[in-house]
Formats: sequence, C-alpha cells, structure tokens
Amino acid sequence: MAIYFYKIKDEYGCFLNFAHYEFELDGKIWMTSEHYFQAQKFSGTEYEEIIRLLDNPMKAAETGRNRDLPLREDWEQVKDDIMRKAVLAKFSQNEEIKNILLSTAEETIIENTSNDYYWGCGKDGSGKNMLGIILMEVREKLSI
Repeated sequence: MAIYFYKIKDEYGCFLNFAHYEFELDGKIWMTSEHYFQAQKFSGTEYEEIIRLLDNPMKAAETGRNRDLPLREDWEQVKDDIMRKAVLAKFSQNEEIKNILLSTAEETIIENTSNDYYWGCGKDGSGKNMLGIILMEVREKLSI
C-alpha cells in the first residue's frame, strides 16, 4: 500500500513543503521547507534573504520560480541535495511530524500532484516522485 499526499489539511499534509513547520538551517530560521528550497536558488545573493522573510510559502515559491532573477548556475546539479537537507532539518527538528513520518514504516510515499512530474508522480503516475523518495530516505535516517 502507498501513502499519497497533496493537501496540507490531509492526514499526511505535513509532508508538503508548504506546511508550516519551522526549522533552523545554515544558521537561520526558515518558516517552511519551501522557503529554504526556493531561497537556495539564489544562495549568497540578496534574494536568498528576501525569500526567507516572505510571510507565506506561496510567495516564496512564486519568487523562486521567477526566471527574471539570477538563478545559480549549478541549480540542476544541487537541487535534490538541497531538498534533502531541508526535509531532514524539518523532520528532525519537529517531533510531532517526525513521528508521523516514522509511523509510515515501510510504506511507499508519493506526492500525488498532477502537474509535477519531477517532485511528484504527475497526472499519469509516471513522474519521478523525488519528494516522496527524499521523504523515504529521511524516514530511514531518522529511524536509526
């Protein structure tokens, strides 16, 4: 059996990057893992801090996806590791959601989004599901 997540109010909504679970990473407090992920597209620039301070994850996502801003050249090579770092920090620093993640035991975790074939499963289920894969990797690390 697989565990699907997509909406924040659902049972596994805490798995979403938009879910509000603060954590500390790189010496700063981040409101959501979406804030951290999007800000790292501009690491070392003023946009990193601008995104960190936005008041909701949708604004962070919109700003991070703005291709008028100077995206770091190595983004495609580092984005998975940045997501791993954010997800690990989020779940290791928030006991309540750490326990929810650990309660999924050996189940497959799938971000059930129709419009994202990289981070989610995509409309037809053929997507990479990288966020689900990273959640399962973090679950394994935290269960040791």
